[in-house]
Amino acid sequence: MKKRFPYRKTFLLGFGFFGISLIWPIFNTFVPIFLKEDFALSAGLIGFVMTWDNYLNMFVQPVVGERSDRTHTRIGRRKPWMLLGAPLAAVFFIIVPVMGSVVGVMFAILLTNLSMALFRAPTVALLGDLFPSEQRSTANGIINLMGGIGSILAFLIGGVLYNLGRITPFVFGSVVLLVAITMVLLFVREPEVEEPEEQKPGDPKPGLVSNLREVINASDKSGLLILLAILSWFMGFNALETWISSFGKFTLGIDEGQMAILTSGLALMFVIFALPSGLIATRFGRRRVILVGIAGLTLLFVYGLVIQNQLMLISFLVPAGFFWALINVNSLPMVYDVGGDARIGAFTGLYYFASNIAAVAGPQIVGIIVQVTGDNYRLMFVFAAVFMALAGVFMLQVKERRAPGQVQELGRVEA
Repeated sequence: MKKRFPYRKTFLLGFGFFGISLIWPIFNTFVPIFLKEDFALSAGLIGFVMTWDNYLNMFVQPVVGERSDRTHTRIGRRKPWMLLGAPLAAVFFIIVPVMGSVVGVMFAILLTNLSMALFRAPTVALLGDLFPSEQRSTANGIINLMGGIGSILAFLIGGVLYNLGRITPFVFGSVVLLVAITMVLLFVREPEVEEPEEQKPGDPKPGLVSNLREVINASDKSGLLILLAILSWFMGFNALETWISSFGKFTLGIDEGQMAILTSGLALMFVIFALPSGLIATRFGRRRVILVGIAGLTLLFVYGLVIQNQLMLISFLVPAGFFWALINVNSLPMVYDVGGDARIGAFTGLYYFASNIAAVAGPQIVGIIVQVTGDNYRLMFVFAAVFMALAGVFMLQVKERRAPGQVQELGRVEA
């Protein structure tokens, strides 16, 4: 008899991603605007300020994810990290818009993102802890649906609140984050796991370098190819997220509040298709569905080169949300299939290691391109199209596992 899918448990876990996902749209939409208007920074410097903290962050999340695998307390492995990081992130996020200098803004951004890094990987790792392989795409679809709802609220309510005062959307984001994480802490029960055996002399030391080495040296390169694909599609999509509000304001002449509302169209489509994306992937395979999403976004980024008005921008943002759902919902479950159930936190960390490199490089490179071309924000679409196509090249070489629930050796992915 087929086991009934635990929708209630999944929606409760989704509150964690809901709170996390609400923070970043507020950050990406409003910080670049007041950095340019208040401090007259060039696009290249804005890209650096927005992402500089990720040079440290890209190493923090993999370390925290791996250590959460080896954390054992009465409340679980992941929850102590949530209790530590969420309150700190909420406080530091509110500080970002009130800093009176560029250095102050950079410092507040650093503290916010480092605090988020303390609990983001452990929170997301609960997906792998609570669900077997065959349920992860569907569960991740629901969790991303919740995250998409958070993004919509950030765009819609944040856009309105920003007009009442710069700090108000940041206060809103912090309060919602704390409430959402509290829901997970109170109502999601972590599964009990045995404490790992003590490390013996001569055993490989656990950590980011060790995990990367295993992925690189595996006989089957699917693990490495997945990480390279993740790096590539986040290079393109993170650049779009960071610069789309500036493109709307400084190229199309749309004010930042209206841009926040328009961008919610992307988030809305992501929400609508998050769960169907997981269900479709369960039926037809994650790799195939991800490739459809990559192809669709590549074509849309090419279309971005000819956008001239608000209506054309909407016709870009709406389908982009659909294709992004096909990619984003199904990528993390594929990473878990490669890594195995024993190291969910470690491979959540590798996932975020790849995405954080992209979070650093994508926006900064586009910022430099925009600056040297006389504020030509339209070139971000060229950049995004190239890296999305490159992601497709990598994914075409990935072998998808066909045995749900079976824990396999790292890199041993059966076709």
